[in-house]
Amino acid sequence: MDERRRYDRATADLDPPFAILDMDALRANAAAMVRRAGGKPIRLASKSIRCREVLRRVLAMDGYAGIMAFTLPEALWLASEGFADILVAYPTADRQALAELAGDARAAAEITLVIDCVEHLDFVDAAVDGVRNRHEIRICLDIDAGFNALGGRLRAGVLRSPVREPDQAVELAAATAKRPGFRLAGLMAYEAQIAGVGDRVPGPYGRVVRLMQARSQQELIVRRGRIVQAVRQLADLEFVNGGGTGSLEKTTREKAITEIAAGSGLYHPRLFDFYRGFTGRPAALFALPVVRRPAPGVVTVLGGGYHASGAPGASRLPQPYLPAGLRYDAREGAGEVQTPLLGPAAHDLRIGDRVWFRHAKAGELCERFDALHLVEGDHVIETVPTYRGEGRAFL
Repeated sequence: MDERRRYDRATADLDPPFAILDMDALRANAAAMVRRAGGKPIRLASKSIRCREVLRRVLAMDGYAGIMAFTLPEALWLASEGFADILVAYPTADRQALAELAGDARAAAEITLVIDCVEHLDFVDAAVDGVRNRHEIRICLDIDAGFNALGGRLRAGVLRSPVREPDQAVELAAATAKRPGFRLAGLMAYEAQIAGVGDRVPGPYGRVVRLMQARSQQELIVRRGRIVQAVRQLADLEFVNGGGTGSLEKTTREKAITEIAAGSGLYHPRLFDFYRGFTGRPAALFALPVVRRPAPGVVTVLGGGYHASGAPGASRLPQPYLPAGLRYDAREGAGEVQTPLLGPAAHDLRIGDRVWFRHAKAGELCERFDALHLVEGDHVIETVPTYRGEGRAFL
């Protein structure tokens, strides 16, 4: 039975729009990621999942340990639900959440905050001033892992931390270590230009990407190793985090790295089709119903304008996946309330038929749907709420 027939059969009693998670594909992707990680644990990136039940199921698998959260309120919620070892990978300016963290013994023991400047420490101190029985707050230093070339005139990588060199990291580590109420627990550096940029691109641009990534990896191995060695002179780091789905087999080779963060590869969204080092199986899909047939070779589905974050462009649109052979109208694209689709496959679609899509990115799909229907074979075995379905919108 082909995928489209299997998904249609499994969800025959459901009315689209809805989202599914193919559990066979999810497990295959999870096992492949563990193999690529080469024995180092994978910290599960919650922003790529955004469903508590899926987080629980993956963390129960061998090779996965801990969560990389995206906001402190999310981390507090997860900790209250029994999750442990949660790294908030982005600085927070949420004063109420900081006060809650400082006043909760269990949350303070399980949650680690990321910082990249002394000002972050000052902000936390001001936010928790007056909290009775303030608990020690765990801290992780965020290091810039971007690649600079031509004396810094060219850069690849995201604009995150201003801390780039060993002396800068040591200065911030020392300031953290001597500040009452804080404990330096870890260090992270995310090489987005390697982990988040596909290298299976044809032509000259693809060659440039692969050259940049190779040189960036060589530079980062040395620089990150020196930073970790220097900071370990001041603090007994519990973890050193790096990488992502796109760089598992590369990042794991670094001796300085103790764990790798990843999550998108479990769902394997469209943007992860463009890597030479691995091939996953699409696991998270959403179905939209055909509601119009405005012209020969054209159908219109309900909704569809689920653009992914990042620089705007066609790569951020969902992919019409099944049946194969559908494309967007260049003048309309993916619309808020309706989306025209063109192509030979449109001839055979009727009112009420489903078109299956893949989101460009992973967890952002769950911001659009209240539930994920878990599919095994040609049956829905369970329906579980997403963050949205639990009334949790953290950004």
